[in-house]
Parts: sequence; structure tokens; C-alpha cells
Amino acid sequence: MKKTVTILIFFSLVMASAQTKNFLDIPYLETSARVDTLVTPDKIYLNITIQEKDSKGRKSVEEQENKMAQSLRMLGIDLDKQLVIKDLSSNFKKYFLRQKAVLKSKQYSLLVYSGKKAGEVMVALEKLDIANTYLEKTEYSKMDELELELKSKAVKKAKKKAEALTAPLGQKVGAAIHILDTSTPYYPRYNQAPRMEMKAISMDSGQAEPLDIDFEKIKVETSVNIKFELSK
Repeated sequence: MKKTVTILIFFSLVMASAQTKNFLDIPYLETSARVDTLVTPDKIYLNITIQEKDSKGRKSVEEQENKMAQSLRMLGIDLDKQLVIKDLSSNFKKYFLRQKAVLKSKQYSLLVYSGKKAGEVMVALEKLDIANTYLEKTEYSKMDELELELKSKAVKKAKKKAEALTAPLGQKVGAAIHILDTSTPYYPRYNQAPRMEMKAISMDSGQAEPLDIDFEKIKVETSVNIKFELSK
């Protein structure tokens, strides 16, 4: 049994050595290429927190929630698809008379599809005195298709580079004998700032003006490393 294992290991090493030698014996040219583009995010997530006010005439979370839902519907937002609850909590506070009151808070994640709509939402929430809203993250919905398209362009660019390098030598670029995708996967961009409170800008007439929000475009890049066989 030990002899059989030893023979198999020796045979594997010989085959690996032969393959390496054959690969090195083939004339080849190694090139790399990178392609990038900028896209505007079309999935914008806003984090909204509603809290009960610790005051004499405080409004309940449920009352504020209903008013928020009504305002969002008026903006054309589908609450079933675009609004989800992230967290629900209650805090107990003690008073001098040893009475207790339950102060609740509710956190939501709202999805909108443009910067303009995000501005309209924040103005509407400001009118309801719900200013605890911040940008959570941005995404591009067709990222997978875009990355594949960029990879294809990078491969074509690498081949053009190889042809430009070999043309003066009178050599031709043959089949690709090794392709390595060196791209970094794209991950959703989360907001790195602590908590940004979005405020409406008041005009002379006392009306609120939607915020002019310009979301930074997402940079997407891909890179490849390819070895092409050369022939005369």
C-alpha cells in the first residue's frame, strides 16, 4: 500500500513538472488592462427614527408613524415595497414623583430611487418635526451587468495592447493561455459620517424648499491580466 502511494505521488510530481516546462516553452506575452466608469446610484436608503417626546404634550410613535405614512404616500412612495422597520425599542425614565413613562422609538429604512425624491422625503419629514433622518447607503441596481460589461471591455483592451506590442516585431497574438481577473468586487457604499440630520431650507414665504442633493457617483472598475500565445 505504501509503495502504491509513493508511486502515485512521484507520478503527480512528474506530470506537474512536465506541464510547467511545457508552459514555459511556449512563447507568450503577458499584458494587463483596466477599465472604469461612473454611474449614478439609483437605490438610495434613508434611515428614519421616530421618537416619543418627553414632554407634556408628547406625540406617540404611532401617531407620528401614521402621519409619516400619509406624507410618503402623497409623494408616490409604495410603503409595502420601499419602507421597512429596522428596530423598535422602549426606554423607562424615572421622575421625581416616582412615576414611570414609556418612551418608545422606532427606526425605519426607506428606499427611494433618486436624489430629488430623497430631498422631497426629507422636507416632508421636517414638516412633521421628524428631523432624525440620514443617508444610510447608496447602490446601483444593475451592478452585476455593468461589471460583466467592463470585464469584457478590459479583455478586449488587453488584446489590443498585446497586438500593439507585437506588431513591430512581426509576431502575431494567438490564443489566451491564461486569464486572471484581478478586479475588486463592488460593495454597497455605506455612509461613513456619524448621524446627519437633514433640514429643510425655509424661504421667505415660510414654505419649505426641497434640498438640492447631488449624490456622488459610484466608480466601478475592473482589471484583468492575460497571457497570449505568440506566433510568427
